[in-house]
Amino acid sequence: MSNPEFPSYHVRSKLYISHFLSTWNSRLFEFGAVLFISTIFPGTLFPASIYALTRSASVVVFSTFIGHLVDRSERMHLIRLSIIGQRAATAASCILLWLLLNSGYTSLDSWSAKLALVFLSFLACVEKLSSVVNTISVERDWVVVISQKNTDDLQELNSQMRRIDLFCKLVGPLSIALIAGFSTSVAILVTFGMTAVSVFVEYYAIARVYYEVEDLQLRSESLQDLQPTDSPAAASSVSRHARQTFRSCISYIQHPAFLPSFSLSLLYLTVLTFGGQQIAYLLSVGLSSISIGLLRTLSTIFELSSTWLAPKAMHKIGAIRCGIWFLNWQIVWVVIAATMLWIEVPQKYAVLGLLAGTIASRVGLWGFDLSAQVIIQEAVESDQRGSFSATEASLQSTFELLSFASTAIFARPDQFKIPAAISAAAVVLAGLLYAFFVRQRRGHLFHASKCMQRKGRPTWQPLAQDEEVELS
Repeated sequence: MSNPEFPSYHVRSKLYISHFLSTWNSRLFEFGAVLFISTIFPGTLFPASIYALTRSASVVVFSTFIGHLVDRSERMHLIRLSIIGQRAATAASCILLWLLLNSGYTSLDSWSAKLALVFLSFLACVEKLSSVVNTISVERDWVVVISQKNTDDLQELNSQMRRIDLFCKLVGPLSIALIAGFSTSVAILVTFGMTAVSVFVEYYAIARVYYEVEDLQLRSESLQDLQPTDSPAAASSVSRHARQTFRSCISYIQHPAFLPSFSLSLLYLTVLTFGGQQIAYLLSVGLSSISIGLLRTLSTIFELSSTWLAPKAMHKIGAIRCGIWFLNWQIVWVVIAATMLWIEVPQKYAVLGLLAGTIASRVGLWGFDLSAQVIIQEAVESDQRGSFSATEASLQSTFELLSFASTAIFARPDQFKIPAAISAAAVVLAGLLYAFFVRQRRGHLFHASKCMQRKGRPTWQPLAQDEEVELS
């Protein structure tokens, strides 16, 4: 029997260490690789754009395969493969980038440079797919098992994992950018060194979690009863892959957790994130790199605050109600941010409104993310977690690619208001879909008091904390 005190401090600390190293190296490499390619091939965005687009598109193409792996593979074996895949791809990329940097390449005119970019893009796909496998396995499967579906423990694990994500998202790119400012060659070597050294600690930490939580090992026994239904040739065919993809999509759409998951995915169709697109716009209107860096830091502080606010709110009113409040908060501020670019005001006020709306909206984004994640984790069956989460990841990558396309089509700084409006529309649509889900599950959206209920008296009486409806 598993220890009823799980998740213990030792289990949680090892889980956090492994997740930190995985996320840190992924964020460091994701940002650093684009920076290194831009330095190697100056004066053009084409190589970096092809690299980034290929990396994101790989998740869309192979989502079904990823889901099948997560659902059908023995947990420790799959995590081992994902760690090796991430670290090997990162190390090989660093070696190739260092050789390109020190070989005098400055353009894609030669066949060797083109071939190098193709190989770098392939390695980026391997790294990204391995990272997605690791993330889905740990965040959507392992934490549910470790928490034994105890909602409070699950919320705390989710919140701490998200804090790690946000910390790495801010500090990882910032640190490698500072090193690259001194020397790109040194930055590449640092990235290589960190990924080579951390792989042993990361693997040891996650392996200890696996062997200390007996429930994580149960799948190994159940998988022995599974028999393949198709021949290897059929399983690898294009038609087989198409059928699997179609079945995964139908299963995803018909699942009770579809609406919160799809609403969350829609939020990736945005340019209001302090990502590359918005940073390029802010630079074009005269903000300095230092100012943007400080604003991005402030935005991350707001994001981190949601990882403390959301668990408290979910404990008080439940994940479903918490989700609609955080999503409504995001809608208000994103609409304000986008509207400021359309109304006739001096540019400095428009930019100020854009910045204020973007920063404030991040609380709603990550608060809703945590709420939706709890709903999905508790609703999705153990044998469907991989396929469901992989389909969700595919949608997120698709919407992210559409956000890139919006700024590629409306590329001039004075046209940035159009992608901003598209971003606001996506958030509003997400809110409407989630509101429909809430109405479906609770029978209403809002009532006179969230915590009080009239009971035939002239006063209001406390309402019991039991109104969350099971997803079925």
